[in-house]
Amino acid sequence: MRIRRILAAVIATAALTGLGLTGAATATAATATATAQGAPSVVTPSECRQGGGMPDLADNLCKGGTHEGEQVD
Repeated sequence: MRIRRILAAVIATAALTGLGLTGAATATAATATATAQGAPSVVTPSECRQGGGMPDLADNLCKGGTHEGEQVD
């Protein structure tokens, strides 16, 4: 009987610890996403190309790729 209570306490503690770590990881990911979507960054034409996009020098924007919509300088 005593072993069952100890085992239940260990399992409950492990479950709560896992939820806490998952919550912290989610909060960190949300913060990183908010930072990435914050102020628009400026990329060079070669950085735009390396990211898979094409620099549109008429609009000074990177079209496509990982730098989509970022200003080209």
